[in-house]
Amino acid sequence: MITIALTKGRILDEAIKLFEKAGFDVAEIKDNAKNRKLIFELGTSFRVILAKSADVVTFTARGACDCGIVGKDTLLEMNANVTELADLNFGKCRFAVAAKAGETVFGNKNKTLCVGTKYPHVARTYFNESGIDCEIVKIEGSVELAPLLGVADCIVDIVESGSTLRANGLEVLREIAFISARLIANPASLKIKTADIKALSDILL
Repeated sequence: MITIALTKGRILDEAIKLFEKAGFDVAEIKDNAKNRKLIFELGTSFRVILAKSADVVTFTARGACDCGIVGKDTLLEMNANVTELADLNFGKCRFAVAAKAGETVFGNKNKTLCVGTKYPHVARTYFNESGIDCEIVKIEGSVELAPLLGVADCIVDIVESGSTLRANGLEVLREIAFISARLIANPASLKIKTADIKALSDILL
């Protein structure tokens, strides 16, 4: 049996559709908001665990789960010891640098750029690789507020349509990386349960 960790939300909805298309009874997982269960059996082949995205990576990296489905954003931020098997081509969005519309953020090499973000590792890696000095301000909630309140010069965040940015007078300055849901595996599980994990991959792809 393969244990696979899934993140609640759109990624879970899309993954459920794929299992359902393969003939599995997923009614109980669909009803998880009511029954509050976190572990489900899909026949004798798969056990599904529902967890937060960061925990999907942690559980997979530590071998508690053989596989997981999680956004590339979480993988980039955590940089954990997991094997990325496939791009599942849903949950698409992008990491971007944004700031107040019309403001000049880049160009002053003598200034340390202040960056608000929920993703400090991604932001620091990007600006370091770009040769730009930066100070990272960790924001837990609506990161769009940081430049509006003068807390940061710009932000690094996930952008889908850009409507939230535009509604708050912000604009995308640079794109960092494109994001989608990825199938990941524990490296040891991949060696031991190669055929079973391939069967899972075939269902999802």
